[in-house]
Amino acid sequence: EVGRGSLAGPVVASAVIMPPGVPAIRGVDDSKRLTRREREKLSVRIRERALAFAVGAASVREIDTLNIFNASVLAMRRALFRLPVQPDHVLVDGRRLRALGVEHTGVIDGDAKCFNVACASIVAKVTRDRLMGRLAVRYPDFGWASNCGYGTADHVRGLTQRGPTIHHRRAFVAAVLSRLRAGASFEEAGDIVVP
Repeated sequence: EVGRGSLAGPVVASAVIMPPGVPAIRGVDDSKRLTRREREKLSVRIRERALAFAVGAASVREIDTLNIFNASVLAMRRALFRLPVQPDHVLVDGRRLRALGVEHTGVIDGDAKCFNVACASIVAKVTRDRLMGRLAVRYPDFGWASNCGYGTADHVRGLTQRGPTIHHRRAFVAAVLSRLRAGASFEEAGDIVVP
């Protein structure tokens, strides 16, 4: 999933089933290690080659209601259950999740270690980045076209000047504003750690 530590926008998850016995797509890696352009190109190739793929999301309202961890699991479940082909077993980036509801194995740093998990992370990241880019047109004061809703200095500065939008996560924004009141810089205030 992507978007866990973002101040705004949904958390997005992807499920990808790649065909067995087919060579890996050259360049697939942890989505965080790739440029935006590389992710865009690879996402097209992954979608073309995949036996099945699906995307799920949890909204800002769900994140505020459930907390980011439970909202992330909800996004994963939605992605999995939208697959046209149901897998027998799933690999998940990170630890096992009791609430996932399907047989799975958690792989710590899975998007850096496992081809299929890396493919899913790329599809999820491209999907979320595009969504945040579209929202940036309507809300230009937060730098979402480049920061995708994460806590950059520009984003935090926009929050102090314009206040939060309906796309901001209330608890995350409250933490950032509290840090600012305590004397943190825009950079320090936006650097939140999500459990």
